[in-house]
Amino acid sequence: MTIEIPTPAATVGAAPAKAATPAQKATAQSFEAVFLGQMTQLMFESVQTGEFSGGHGEEMFRGVLAEKLGTAIAQKGGVGLAPAVLAQILKMQENADNGR
Repeated sequence: MTIEIPTPAATVGAAPAKAATPAQKATAQSFEAVFLGQMTQLMFESVQTGEFSGGHGEEMFRGVLAEKLGTAIAQKGGVGLAPAVLAQILKMQENADNGR
């Protein structure tokens, strides 16, 4: 499945897109936060712990740390995934409104 992300050159002369609602923006940011949390979790799993690891307690809370890091990264601008997700949300909403 190919996801098309409109570029400014592709939208020149096009009708103005419907503005995103705060809920749609929050959904896109939440999606990016979950994605980044999962990637952070995988990164943590690939790192070998040394003699000074946190032991069992660290293992228990490593997932929570990964989740919180993903959320913090997304809130600070993320890696650019949220705008692409938001564009797709708006496109799907537009298609639904047009009866497609």
